[in-house]
Amino acid sequence: METRSITAEVPMLPRMSENPAELVPELAEVSSALFKVTGNRSVPRSTISLIQLRAGQIVGSTYLTVLHTGFLHKAGESEERITSVASWQDSPYFTGAERAALALVEAVLQPSADGERVSDELYAQAAEHYEAKALATLMFAIGQVNFFIPVALIAKPVPGRSFTDPWK
Repeated sequence: METRSITAEVPMLPRMSENPAELVPELAEVSSALFKVTGNRSVPRSTISLIQLRAGQIVGSTYLTVLHTGFLHKAGESEERITSVASWQDSPYFTGAERAALALVEAVLQPSADGERVSDELYAQAAEHYEAKALATLMFAIGQVNFFIPVALIAKPVPGRSFTDPWK
């Protein structure tokens, strides 16, 4: 496996030169459905963006991290809340419900030494903060970002470019 020098500059070009959505136009329908599901207002949009930012951080995707940071900025989130997502466990800036959501995304994306990623205890904690529809929406929001993680890691769209056109 080839390693990159930590001092090497990272090129500002996508790895995949063609937009995957143009190569596979059927993606538009799936993507639209996912955005509709997570936008059903049972979970605040800011919470969804927080968990999707955390997912980008966990998988090491600059594209997803910059994208969701931008969404949070546009939504008026404070710099303190955005920057402390990476250390949310000891940050004073999150509600109990947001902490439960952040714990869920971490449990789904990170292996557990105990085998089961989402324990009954974690599920119960999340269920204390979210009614059934909201909890299902959180699951789909985690699934939504997970759906796009391979695109971010394999195709490597350019961070900071328009959400709709990162391939130019």
